[in-house]
Amino acid sequence: MAISIILAHPTPGSFNHAIADVAAKTLRASGHDVHFHDLYAERFDPMLPGEEIPKDAPLPPAIEQHCREIVAAEGIVVVHPNWWGQPPAVLKGWLDRVIRQGVAYKFGTNDQGEGVPIGLMKAKRAVVFNTANTPADRERELFGDPLENLWKTCVFDFCGVKSFVRRLYAVVVISTAEQRCEWLKDAENTIRECFPA
Repeated sequence: MAISIILAHPTPGSFNHAIADVAAKTLRASGHDVHFHDLYAERFDPMLPGEEIPKDAPLPPAIEQHCREIVAAEGIVVVHPNWWGQPPAVLKGWLDRVIRQGVAYKFGTNDQGEGVPIGLMKAKRAVVFNTANTPADRERELFGDPLENLWKTCVFDFCGVKSFVRRLYAVVVISTAEQRCEWLKDAENTIRECFPA
């Protein structure tokens, strides 16, 4: 199975990197074909130029590669911190440039002639791992868990990926080494359950 891993954290050696590494190793050990993208390490340009907006616009080779991989992926893993209830800007820019009309979705029409999104992604399942420095209960109570809505509804459901799993690890800034080891084991188990050999 072809699995795409998208990592968005600026600091090598971060806990986000550890999660992504565990996911990649677990998937490879299970015989999956992994396409791993560390957006910061690759210096992915998040700026969407106006000329790329049209559905059939010519794309730079790096963006074309990302588009080919994500549309062919049978599973998707995204790893990023929660910054202001959102992904880092580089990942938002990746969404803007790669999860594009004609690649990840298209529009049909209903009986009233309105545009109806039709998902084009091959992936059957997506997994998102988030880290945060706000306790999960407080995040839900005060902010309504915006990352759950973004990934589940606005991205994956919209693009046809109906099976979605998200894990949140918090509070990272005060976590112990033992706690982080437990979280990594949870990430490994989540990957094994979602993408069996």
